[in-house]
Amino acid sequence: MTGKTAAQVVTDGVTTAKNVLLAAILIVLITSVSYAALLLGKPEKPTKPATPINVACVGDSITEWSGYTTDLQALLGKDYSVGNFGVAESAVSASWYKPYMKQSAFQEAKDFKPSIIVIMLGTNDAHTHQSTSSFASDYEHLINEYNVLDSQPRIYLVKPPPIYENELELSGTNLQEEVLPSIEHVANEFSLPVIDVNSALTDHPEYFDDGVHPNGEGAVVIANEIWEALTVNAELTGGPIDNSIENSW
Repeated sequence: MTGKTAAQVVTDGVTTAKNVLLAAILIVLITSVSYAALLLGKPEKPTKPATPINVACVGDSITEWSGYTTDLQALLGKDYSVGNFGVAESAVSASWYKPYMKQSAFQEAKDFKPSIIVIMLGTNDAHTHQSTSSFASDYEHLINEYNVLDSQPRIYLVKPPPIYENELELSGTNLQEEVLPSIEHVANEFSLPVIDVNSALTDHPEYFDDGVHPNGEGAVVIANEIWEALTVNAELTGGPIDNSIENSW
């Protein structure tokens, strides 16, 4: 058996060390490529908006006082910010003593930079001493004011709750026969979605305190109807809505 010289032993040792190092580098490269492939193969999670999606709720005392906007906020969750821009006693009609477009909340809703606007007006337009002759044209004017906003909001028109027997001189007949058909007409003119809160609360006078203003249970019904409409149109309103939330009524 021929012995190796000292130089040969050193050379063999260096060669072995190089082979071990190359093998280690190869293992690291294979692991890195496999991990990168795994990451690339994973489906991306839906991105959430960096800031909440603003929902402006425009209306009269039913919006301002009922609490439905708070219920709606709870349903929509933290990715949305619901603003209450209701003004008690306000109406669509410019001839009414308190037209909504003359109230500070009208401008405040614009300044909110809404992505979604929910308009629920018309109850006071059904007053026994109020003409509805200009209702449709005034409603169109209101919508046009929102249509030119830089935020390009998605607008929803809401058929307001039915009017039951009351002492406020508000007529259920005027609402059903004049106001609601006018809302449908305006919605068709602008190709806007309509949320039918009226039908949801028909035959439920127990959901009202005075025949006009919904109580807490009525507010929940309103919030659910609006939430369902926004859920159906989530892809049009610019953000995620958690469809796992169930109706609470």
